[in-house]
Formats: sequence, structure tokens, C-alpha cells
Amino acid sequence: MLLPLHPDDTIDFGRLEDQVDFLVGAGLHGLYAHGTAGEFQTLSEAEFDQINELLAKACRAAGLPFQLGASHPSAQVMLDRVRRAAGLEPSAIQVILPDWLPLNDDEVLAFLTRAAATPVPLVLYNPPHAKTVVGPELLGRLADAVPTLIGLKTAGGDRAWFEAVKQAAPGLSIFVPGHFLASMSPLGAHGSYSNVAALSPAGAVRWYDQIHSDGGYAAAMDVERRIGVFFAGHIAPLQAAGLSNPALDKFLAAVGGWAEAGTRVRWPMSFATEAQVDAARPAARELLPELFLPDW
Repeated sequence: MLLPLHPDDTIDFGRLEDQVDFLVGAGLHGLYAHGTAGEFQTLSEAEFDQINELLAKACRAAGLPFQLGASHPSAQVMLDRVRRAAGLEPSAIQVILPDWLPLNDDEVLAFLTRAAATPVPLVLYNPPHAKTVVGPELLGRLADAVPTLIGLKTAGGDRAWFEAVKQAAPGLSIFVPGHFLASMSPLGAHGSYSNVAALSPAGAVRWYDQIHSDGGYAAAMDVERRIGVFFAGHIAPLQAAGLSNPALDKFLAAVGGWAEAGTRVRWPMSFATEAQVDAARPAARELLPELFLPDW
């Protein structure tokens, strides 16, 4: 879920509800709130609770699985978010590791053990820019000690990395960046909290189905190649200019044209302009027509 904002940085809950309604009908395997794209670190606790209630109500009515991110740079705030999120009985709760100072291995274990105090399963979000990056050996120790840890949201890696994770923590589901889903699926990726879905939710589902269909893998890899071409031409320059990942996800949604989330991210972060969106939109449709058509 993306955070629609008024010009004064307050959340437009009307547009957010419309976004959830669209996503519920897009054929996705589940919805997820409070990731990087949801600007979790900027939310007040009242905003966090209101978004959770909106998402839980819509997903329960549709019978759609949902996850709630409880992430925050503070361990103490996260524990309270976990407790409140668990009361809505999501399919899982996602957390980062406390992110002001790096943690040693025992501190990582202590944090996850306490975060797992509820019966709701946990997913660990451990991106490359985290202060504490968890390697396969520590991941195995965490999986053994915290039975409710069921998944890892990660940048992934090469074949050796996936093999090491599978050996250390064979029961974990591995979620990788959306634009690498085709190439990483044979290595062991199970799915993605997808930036491709930010561009086209229904198109991302069709691409996932193609990746896992008989005889469809070569074509799915060609889609990934063309996603890379689009990202090189229209995402990489924005990254080089200093735009954050939330700004890039909102840029993708604006290019896709399916959501009225806008490109604005919360102060003091910069965001893409309408001119940059307009320049990228025809390129996305020319390079990736499969993502924007009702049928392949």
C-alpha cells in the first residue's frame, strides 16, 4: 500500500480506501501495509492504527490474506505496534531490526524473541541498507529459536546465497525484489512484496503466473529483461538524483496510472515530478505491454 498525501502531508484516507478497493480486486495473493513504500517511519501511532483497521476490514470482507508491517527504528515502538497489529489477526506481521545502531547476534535474537510474543507469524524485513544485515548462519539460528519466524524479505543473492539460506533455514519463505522475481524463483525465491505490482498490480500477478507456468519461463525472463531496460532508463536516473525508495514506488504507481496515490512523499523527502511521470509512461507501455493489457 502506498500513502496518498494532501499537500500539507496529512493522509488522504478517502484515496487510500479507493486504493485498497482497487488492490482487493486486482487478483493479488495478499495485501501488505507499512513497508518502505508505506513510509512506515513517518506514521503517528494513530495513523498506523487507522490504516491497519481500514486494510483489515477490506481484506476480511474479501477473504484476502493481509500482512501488517510493525516496523519502526525504535525497538520499543515496534513491540507496541506488534501488539496492536496482532489484535487484528493478520496473516503475518513484518518487522525490521532496530535501526539506529547495529546489533550483535545475541541482540538480534533477543529482539525477535520478544517480537514473537504474539501467536501471529513474523516476517523479517532485512534490506541491504539495514544497519544489521543478517547472513544465512544467523538466519538459521533465528529460525531455530523463533518458531513463528516464517519469512524473510530481502534483496536475495546468487545461487550460493540461496543454497546457504535453504540449508540454514529450510522452512523460511524468501521474498525478493519484484524486478528479479523471474531470475530468482528457480534459485529459491517464493514471491515478492513487489515493486512491479506498484507499476501494474494485475500485470504483476500475470507475470508471476507466467514464471510458474509450463513453458512460460523463457518469456517471463524476457519480461524481466525489459523491466530492467525500463528501470535503467527511468528509475536509475531518479535514484542517482537522490530519490528514496518510497518516492520511486510512488513514481511507478503514477506511471502505471492505476492509483491516485500521487508522487508526493512525506517531508523532508524529495519526489518525482509530473513531467518525469509523463516522460516514463509511454516507455513503460512500449517496453512492457503485457503488464498493461487485460490478457497476455
